[in-house]
Amino acid sequence: MEASFAPALIAGVERLTAWADLLDEINVFPVADGDTGRNLVTSLSPLRRIALEREKVVRELLMAARGNSGNIAARFLSGLLTADSPECLAAAVRLGRNLARQAVADPKPGTMLTIFDALVEALEEEPATWDVPWRDRLLDRLEGAVLSTTEALPRLKAAGVVDAGALGAFLFLEGFIDSLVGGCGAWRPIMERFGERLRLAPAFREEGVAGCCIDTVLKVQADDAEAIRRLSDLGESVVLLREGEVLKVHLHAEDEKKAREDLAAFGQVLRWATDDLGDQVRSFQQLRDPGSLHVVTDAAGSLNRELAARLGITLLESYITIGEAALPETHLDPADLYAAMGRGERVSTSQASLFERHQCYGSLLDRYPRLLYLCVGSVFTGNYAVAMQWKRENDPDGRFRVIDTGAASGRLGLLAVAVARFARKTGDAEAVIRYAEAGAGRCEEFVFLDQLRYLAAGGRLSRTGALAGDLFHLKPVISPLPEGARRVGICRDRDGQLRFALEKLKGTLKGDGTGALILLEHTDNAPWVEESVRPAIARSFPAAEILCQPMSLTAGAHMGPGTWGVAFLPAEE
Repeated sequence: MEASFAPALIAGVERLTAWADLLDEINVFPVADGDTGRNLVTSLSPLRRIALEREKVVRELLMAARGNSGNIAARFLSGLLTADSPECLAAAVRLGRNLARQAVADPKPGTMLTIFDALVEALEEEPATWDVPWRDRLLDRLEGAVLSTTEALPRLKAAGVVDAGALGAFLFLEGFIDSLVGGCGAWRPIMERFGERLRLAPAFREEGVAGCCIDTVLKVQADDAEAIRRLSDLGESVVLLREGEVLKVHLHAEDEKKAREDLAAFGQVLRWATDDLGDQVRSFQQLRDPGSLHVVTDAAGSLNRELAARLGITLLESYITIGEAALPETHLDPADLYAAMGRGERVSTSQASLFERHQCYGSLLDRYPRLLYLCVGSVFTGNYAVAMQWKRENDPDGRFRVIDTGAASGRLGLLAVAVARFARKTGDAEAVIRYAEAGAGRCEEFVFLDQLRYLAAGGRLSRTGALAGDLFHLKPVISPLPEGARRVGICRDRDGQLRFALEKLKGTLKGDGTGALILLEHTDNAPWVEESVRPAIARSFPAAEILCQPMSLTAGAHMGPGTWGVAFLPAEE
């Protein structure tokens, strides 16, 4: 592959990632389940490891692909990746378009396929000159194709939006092509290009959706094209991707059990993932009112995507790498992380690139009148410095407020929840900012480690010290503070950890906990935290509100399975 293609592909993924939440908000076709952005980010994640050989990346795309758009995009990319020089781009795009169209059982105009068609036509009619004017003409043509999707599909017309998958393809291609021409991201703003087509019509509602969305990988022996085509009869929205003896199937089915039995008749099930369409549609239809300003925080806080979406909070991702695979932390199943750590696989964490972070800030400022970024403590990452530098250069009107919370994991997640709730109650943005600054100082957290060897594996503790601690069953307690994580105690077992937590809560919370907000964090020990820790705290503080969330995977990757934590915010004086 041409050396310039690798950074261009990554730029495309990062451009798409910055707008993934918007794609979810307008995702109404084929079902209003609000997951196109999430699925595309997950599906295209193997491109971040593009230094691997093409065949391996294509296979990883096949395995990672989720949802309608994600599977179609993966097939398009398997063709695009055949380009080994800029001169081959048009032929590779044509191949990718053909493969994507062949993968869809019932291809329709007004989808991502429409963008690929427009791209093929544009490259054939005007060969690339690899300059900014050519880029602009190409993107303007693709813009027209995206806008055409609203009229092409009745569902999109009723909702008043463009197709989310088509817009996702546009965003990827925008970043990809700009990088190839050596541009600097000085493109027309997305909100300017598509305007009101990025806001759902208030009257739009999804009705009567049930069943499940299935993504499965089968190992098939026979090259029986007719048998594979019969898979199209097993459900709706069927996409079939074939690489050798591996067959990827995406479909919507009414009965998951029956669908699995039917699919198993075609080959060995290697991977199985499902989403409940009814649950997704109900979540999609919940009102998301940002209040007086929109709250943004880092995914390094212990706050999962579901709760963040209900509160209208945007999460800025960190990345978890397991072996050769890297995913945004909120797109990774915690069970997969802790299973890999238990097997001794190499796990590491990293921040998003500067380009991706800048794209995220820009997309948010384009979409919301005012932003409040509750940033992970500057002692833990450089995110605060990056955000402030971007603000100085791009926010002359002071619409982007950044607070160094000094917090991480549970403290950060709990603060974001409290601030987002407060923002919905008041139209005074400055009052929300003052509330956030005060809350950052009042919020406390204690994290209970089970084993020290994971800190040693990440270089945060000597292996000798970890071995000695584990040998004597020492379980340290740490508290993430503005000046860094500090060890505040040692316990010998879970009972001791629980007693320690209760003592700290009783030292801060008043009486029965009226007005207090408590966040429990778990790793791979959710049943114990829910069934033992939560009831014990509830008995001591019956009037407190207790939330339970997976621990930030950034924290979990460093501290390992068996870790848990408690963060708490007392009632205001």
